[in-house]
Amino acid sequence: MCGIAGILAPRGEAASEQRVRAMTLKLAHRGPDALTTWQSEEAACALGHTRLAVIDLESGDQPMATADGVYTIVFNGEIYNFRELRRELEARGRAFRTRSDTEVLLQGWAEWGEAVLPRLEGMFAFAIWDERRRRLTLARDRAGQKPLHLLRSGRGLLFASEAGAFEALGVPLDIDPDAMASYLALGYVPAPHTMWRDVSVLPPAHLLVCTPDGVGAPRRWWRFDPHPRPTSPTAAARRVRALLEAAVERRRVCDVPLGALLSGGVDSTAVTALLQRGSEAPIHTFSIGFDDPVYDEGAWARRAAAHLGTRHTHRVVTAPAPEVVDELARCYDLPFADASALPLRIVSGVAGESVTVALTGDGGDEIFAGYWRMHAVGSTEPIPAGLARAASALAAYLPGADFRSPARRAERLLRGAAFPAAERLAEWTGVFGARGAGLLRDDVRPRVREGGYLDAFRAAWCIDPAAAPLVRAVRTTFETYLPEDLLVKADRASMANSLELRSPFLDTALVEYCATLPPGIQRRGGALKAVLKEAVSDLVPPEILMRPKRGFGVPLPGWLRGPWRGFVNERLKDPTGPLSAWLDPTRVARVVEDHLERGIDREHQVWALLILDAWLRKGRA
Repeated sequence: MCGIAGILAPRGEAASEQRVRAMTLKLAHRGPDALTTWQSEEAACALGHTRLAVIDLESGDQPMATADGVYTIVFNGEIYNFRELRRELEARGRAFRTRSDTEVLLQGWAEWGEAVLPRLEGMFAFAIWDERRRRLTLARDRAGQKPLHLLRSGRGLLFASEAGAFEALGVPLDIDPDAMASYLALGYVPAPHTMWRDVSVLPPAHLLVCTPDGVGAPRRWWRFDPHPRPTSPTAAARRVRALLEAAVERRRVCDVPLGALLSGGVDSTAVTALLQRGSEAPIHTFSIGFDDPVYDEGAWARRAAAHLGTRHTHRVVTAPAPEVVDELARCYDLPFADASALPLRIVSGVAGESVTVALTGDGGDEIFAGYWRMHAVGSTEPIPAGLARAASALAAYLPGADFRSPARRAERLLRGAAFPAAERLAEWTGVFGARGAGLLRDDVRPRVREGGYLDAFRAAWCIDPAAAPLVRAVRTTFETYLPEDLLVKADRASMANSLELRSPFLDTALVEYCATLPPGIQRRGGALKAVLKEAVSDLVPPEILMRPKRGFGVPLPGWLRGPWRGFVNERLKDPTGPLSAWLDPTRVARVVEDHLERGIDREHQVWALLILDAWLRKGRA
């Protein structure tokens, strides 16, 4: 697990290894074990790599070149089936100098070129320079577990694992008003865009070919393609179990201490159970909770750990100093408003003290249709917008103990009820949703393309118009919320602590099998993830298996109204603060006062504004 960076210079110019080193240094937190740069013979390309050693600790350093010097690679991620691929390549006459998965990927590219991509099982973002053809190829894994950011410079290209690496070059980076509106709506900026106008993201399952004469267009090499086929619940559960067992076993391979993040939910408990079954000694597991009992899930995690016999560490978090938002703004180098990034960052730090690799339950809800919104999105036609707004506003005043309360769920449900299906999903997963653009200053709003943040949702929803609503909702979630929110959160929080997270539920064989499950199999008798629960019923304690789904909440309402109140007012009502250049101060103040003074739940909106403010202040520093 690592950080990568590089430059491809336009014809007639030279790539600067010194500039690549500056970018790579900004990624040092992603890999503390080595930092190396390299430049091609004619200086057309320069590559940088910072390493977190996980496999072949002695000889797996990068950039790595083939023996003939034709191909050179920098690679971030893990190839879980590298041993099988190595045997196949050796049978074809390829010789290896290391035991690393990096060399397998490199030799696979030399043997098969782009055709190696469908053979890879893993998470990855990599760049390969072809010295003979003077061609740079960049590629990213199927789900988007490993990031890759791009900055075009004339006919040349710069790339890095994190966009913050470009700041090391002193290149002027301008904020995109469209991206600002997208962030307010969703809490992130959908790929391929970022908050910076000239910086983009290579989308998941895409590759990009570049030469000194120019940068090509990204091409998709794989797509998540739900297509239900008839099966029985028993057969489906049996197949899911076999595939999950294989996925965990593949992710067990490493040369460093291995553990698991254990929340006490079905997904992480099942993964941990399978990992423990194949281990001779108790594995390390880690969880986090809060001193607020409404939000603390620690009892469930400890119950799961005791049942499985793991060596468990649980950390209880009290209200941190509010300046933690500044720390998160530095960790997430672009604005990111999912508040659960905070506890994930903390638990990753706890885990990183004992292990280098940890398995997680990420992806289970996405492939097994585990969100209520997936099932609700196609159940009704849109209701009149005025009625939806009125009902949502009324529901916002209803009392609710935490973010899971019926009142809060009703408010969100009603808020999205006026929208067509794809837009409804965006409303239900977003922060301000369609109301976000209303916070922009009047002189900024004309520069924003209305509804632009919906492009990715609409595109995914419309791929197969004849499919059932649940099938379309699963695909849309897999192509939007999963890579843009959950996987970004996991990557940045873990890599900030030099911890590698692995997700068995995103194993290709398992994902592609789940894409064949009919809606009636995915949900039976009103139970979400019915097929998964049947598949792991002997692994997970019954009380965990049957408990209602609970998201990972943070006690923000109390923090914001209590110890953080002064900080919130100081930051968000500052007339000279950085927000005032983009957002209308009166409208921002109204959101703050709704939450602090009027008893209306605006915790996620206030948090998103705090994160945006902190990010903008970081840019000024």
